[in-house]
Amino acid sequence: MRQAEEGSNPATSDPASTLTHQALLYDSVATFATVAARFCLDGLARGERVMAVVTPPNIEALENVLGADAARVELVDAREWYDAPGRTLDAYSRYLNTHRLGHSRVRVLGEPVWQGLDRAQEAEWTRYESVLNAAFADSPAWIMCPYDTRALPRHIVDDARRTHPDLVTEHGTMVSPAYLKPSEFGHARDLLPLPPPGKDHGTGFVFDADLGFLRQHVSAWAAVGELPAETADRLVIVVNEVATNAVEHGGGHGEILLWAEGDSICCDILDAGQPGGEGLELFAGYLPPASATARGYGLWVARQLCDLVEVRTGRTGTQVRLRLSRT
Repeated sequence: MRQAEEGSNPATSDPASTLTHQALLYDSVATFATVAARFCLDGLARGERVMAVVTPPNIEALENVLGADAARVELVDAREWYDAPGRTLDAYSRYLNTHRLGHSRVRVLGEPVWQGLDRAQEAEWTRYESVLNAAFADSPAWIMCPYDTRALPRHIVDDARRTHPDLVTEHGTMVSPAYLKPSEFGHARDLLPLPPPGKDHGTGFVFDADLGFLRQHVSAWAAVGELPAETADRLVIVVNEVATNAVEHGGGHGEILLWAEGDSICCDILDAGQPGGEGLELFAGYLPPASATARGYGLWVARQLCDLVEVRTGRTGTQVRLRLSRT
């Protein structure tokens, strides 16, 4: 599946062969169920594959309106699907690649889970919604993302207007006047530096092309912190992958900082590398590259194994922050 830089424009593209990405803004369960059921039934009538990834209360409401047709819609608990931005985007990629064969288009009702997130997680899930426009621009998919305007903070709903080309309400569909192309949205959010760690600054050191020494150092740090073996292994893998990229594209060396933060393990990897082209680095690692040697492979691995990956670039270089749960 090819990554394009910009999202598609439903007004000028064939809707059956390119992405349609909409935000459903609803203020009651009844409104959600009515609009969502219409969306699903229209897809079924057109012979499209239909999946609804929504919260359990919305699954129940949707089933009540769909009746017998609910059996023809793949219903998925959003809490199981939206676990990490990189993994979710990869799950969408695999789903579209699997099910678009034999169907004119794949139709998805996808409701991200915003409750319980900190601001860094909110920012990355918002970035995910924006990048989705670029990642699947040329895919025969219609994705409608429900947003509960009663329960969600104002800034999340406002960002939905910036990350979705179209808005849907109980009154109909309109082009979002606040929509920003992925490259424009990302540049506004991707400036160095990220907030520094808290009082416990952890352990930091400079590394070079001897990544064996780096892996030993990270393993030793994990052992001192009594990390579970699986967590320690994941940490070593993702640090090695991102550091490899830093060595290859960041001048042959970099700096690493490791620390614990609540139930998470955090790691910063900094190098002197600069973005390779306008807007390109913003999408690196969100979908698997064509080969293991392609640029962006390390970041893709990190996005699959980490709960959160933040990338910042600027005139002084690149900073990648990794966050993994201890368990």
